[in-house]
Amino acid sequence: MAHLRCDFFSDALGLSTSMTVLLPQQTTGQIGMAGAGSVGPPPVLYLLHGLSDDDTVWLRRTSIERYVAELGWAVVMPQVHRSFYSDEVYGGRYWTFVSEELPALVADLFRVSTAREDTFVAGLSMGGYGAMKLALRQPERFVAAASLSGALALGERFRPEVVSAEDRLMFDRIFGPGGPVPPDADLLRLVADARPESLPALYAGCGTEDFLAGHQEAFVAACADAGVALTSSWSPGEHEWGFWDRTIRDVLAFFVDHRDRARADAG
Repeated sequence: MAHLRCDFFSDALGLSTSMTVLLPQQTTGQIGMAGAGSVGPPPVLYLLHGLSDDDTVWLRRTSIERYVAELGWAVVMPQVHRSFYSDEVYGGRYWTFVSEELPALVADLFRVSTAREDTFVAGLSMGGYGAMKLALRQPERFVAAASLSGALALGERFRPEVVSAEDRLMFDRIFGPGGPVPPDADLLRLVADARPESLPALYAGCGTEDFLAGHQEAFVAACADAGVALTSSWSPGEHEWGFWDRTIRDVLAFFVDHRDRARADAG
């Protein structure tokens, strides 16, 4: 695969930022990884980082390049800092960036498919939250979405009795001082208000020892109450990269299955 670190100016953020991009490349002489090409523009996976990371972390901590090489997909990994993929009250417009500017820029810069059946989003921890927010607020863009160890019940984490002083300052910066998470940032509220038939296929995986396991339990219950189909996966593991490196392979298999179903339905 071709690996690009793309530095560019974001009008939404008003500053220069970066994204890491993998593009499919079919090769014959590369040991252990031939890669796959695609007929026409390749499918694209938007892969989102967690709270303490940046756009390079998936490539540095997992074998995502090796896993997607055989699929012939592109992978776009944007940098959003500690924003929770939101338009911050005191900060940058990261929701506008990731939901509007980024896909338009990717389509302009790279030869990738923009068809719904070829577009996926996944992320871990804060990125799992971002992936589900994109899927629930822009269901027309994605055929499937996945959260790994996601912060999916942000309203619970926002409560003064369970949040640290440092996180309280962060959430005040993002969502404004005091009060609950806004409705358009609360995944449980978005699930309750969703039209189930309009949503992409949803996957949520979490380790049984993960400190965010309660968030997944709350999200699973909210989906069940709303009649939203969700594939929920549990396996032994904590909030760490060994678990995410294993689980992203299950996510990719889930995505391939639903892409094939969408293409069959369209054909």
